[in-house]
Order: sequence, then structure tokens, then C-alpha cells
Amino acid sequence: MDIKEKVQSLPLTPGVYVMKDAHGSIIYIGKSKSLRKRVQSYFYNSQSHAPKIKRLVHHVKDLEIIQTDTEFEAFLLECSLIHKYKPMYNRKMKNPMAYTYIAVPVSDGLRRVEITNSPAFAKDRVVFGPYTANRSTVDKAIQRIQECFKIACNQTSAGAATPCLNYSLGLCLGMCLGGDGLHKYNELMMQFIGLLEGSDTSLYEEMEQQMTAASERFDFEMAAKFRDGIKSVHFLLHKEKVIGFVEENRNIAIYEYMNDETIKLFLIKRSAVLFSGKFHVDGSDIKQLQEEIKELILAYFKLDQTAYTAEVGRDEIDEAQIIYSYLQDNASHYLMIPDEWLDLEKQVEFNQELASWLRLRDQDEEEHE
Repeated sequence: MDIKEKVQSLPLTPGVYVMKDAHGSIIYIGKSKSLRKRVQSYFYNSQSHAPKIKRLVHHVKDLEIIQTDTEFEAFLLECSLIHKYKPMYNRKMKNPMAYTYIAVPVSDGLRRVEITNSPAFAKDRVVFGPYTANRSTVDKAIQRIQECFKIACNQTSAGAATPCLNYSLGLCLGMCLGGDGLHKYNELMMQFIGLLEGSDTSLYEEMEQQMTAASERFDFEMAAKFRDGIKSVHFLLHKEKVIGFVEENRNIAIYEYMNDETIKLFLIKRSAVLFSGKFHVDGSDIKQLQEEIKELILAYFKLDQTAYTAEVGRDEIDEAQIIYSYLQDNASHYLMIPDEWLDLEKQVEFNQELASWLRLRDQDEEEHE
């Protein structure tokens, strides 16, 4: 069976596909909620494909799939397999240089925002990241924010006899000359640090105000500049929220419908899936189901917590982003379980929340009849 025949026989179910070259080496791993439709897209209408996709398809000589019960499961499996096999076409997760950091010195003076792949975690600088986007994407986001507040100075030190080129372009406050310009610059840098830390939103609020004001005076070019700056803030803060989410070491229970009769339960700690299993819900005793799930939650989340106190590693970021993004989806069914609920003496609230969370489709339909 050639590769196109194999593609035609793929199921319309969630899973992971593994592409191999003529030597049997894995060159690409992907996931989809419909394996056949996704893989078919590589081999048809190829004229519109990007060059890298065309190169990939040219080298694909064999294909394997791993079916999963849910799309969420396919996302997690894809991430795990990419970390394990590091396929040549999965550049984003393969290359450690894809992880980018923002480093900001805390001392006074003309502090330069550094974009780096290998941050020096020194006492005199604040470091944010890792960001899974490449260096140029993070650099562009920082540049947009700097231009909004005219702190895009291209001098290496303050106190120069003449201003930098960006000063004449209206992108620099004059911090390169020292004096009041440098003082204002340092104030803005502290606000920028607070913005990324989540402790100071004043820069973001000012960007929104400036965008609105520019629109009202029909200065659409300036409004677009602040709009792009706001998008950059959202991009940077999203990555920081993912890292903070992992560091909180939350206990998370998730269930997804496989069909009207079956759900799949996931118990997650930090970025690791501790348990996954199927439960039939058609005609089931909801009280019994609740008790079974409660026992699993108690068993898995009462494990030794010391294993989850280490700093967030690079490999965790990808899994964490999948989980974090899933939880932002309005259609997701999840329950955060505080550690105090695991205490037998404090489970009244736990029982109530668990019963409410396990509100299955047939119950909802009955209430609306």
C-alpha cells in the first residue's frame, strides 16, 4: 500500500500521526481531531503549501498513527513524542534555541532590555521566560512596546554629547543624553518589569488610553501603533501566565466526552497527567460515579508533593501551554481541587463542587425540559 492509499484508509478520529522517510526515520509528528482530514491536507492542493511543507511531503515515504480517545489527549501525546524523538521538521520543539528569555538589569542607568536564548541568572537582572516563540518574535514584541513609550534608544550608554538616531525619529525620549530623559526612562523600565511580573498594569492602561485618544482624533497610524503594542503585551503576558500556572502546582481534574455514553477523566498535577480512564455515564448511578472519581482524586493528589517544587523546566512549557489553553476553552469541563479538599475533615465543599462539576448531558437536558 503506497502512502496516498494509506492516507485514504485513516480513521476520522483524534490521534497522532508519525511521518517517516525512506530510511524509516521519524521526520515529523503531528496531531489532529480527525486524522484522515488532517493528513490528507498535506498531499492535496499542494500548490498552496509553504516551501517547508512541500519539502516535508517530498520526503514522507511511510506513515503511522496512534489513535486517542480525545483531542486533548492527542495534543499531549504529540508533545511527548516530539520531545522523545526530536523530528527534524518539528523545529519549534526540537531546537533548544527556540526558547527565548527577556533579561532586564535592575541597576540605574541606560538599562538595555536583553533578548537571549541563554540568560545569565545574575542578581543584578530580572529574567522572564522561557518563551516558546523564537527570538525574533519576542524581540519584535519588545520593540513595539518600546516604540509606544519612546524608549527605543540605540545608544549603548547615557550622557552622550549628541542624541541617538531614534531621538530624531521620535522613538527616544532622550535618555541617551542623561538628565530628565534618563530619569523618565528608568521609571518606565520599572513599570515594564511590573507589567511582566503582573504587579503593575499602568503601562497597559496607558496604551489603551492612547489608542482610544488617537482614534478619536482620527490619527489612525498612531492608534495602530498602540494597538500593535497592546497585542505584544498580550503575547508576553500569556507566556508568563503559563509559567505561573505551572508553578502553582494545581490539582486539576478534567473530563471530556468521547460520545453520549462515555467520558474520559484526566487527573493532572503541574504539567503531568497522573491518571486517565474511561467512565460509562449512560444510565449510570451518578452518586456511584461521583464516589469513584472522588476516590481516584484522593489517591492521586495525595502523593508526595516534593516532586513538584522544582523550577519550571523548558520541556514542561509545551505541555503546560496545552493544558493552560485547554482550560481557557469555554467548552472544557475541569475542576481545580485545592489541597485542603484532600483533608477528610474538610470535604463538604469538595463533595458539593464535585457533584456540580459532574453535571452530565442528560441531566442538563432534563432540567431544561
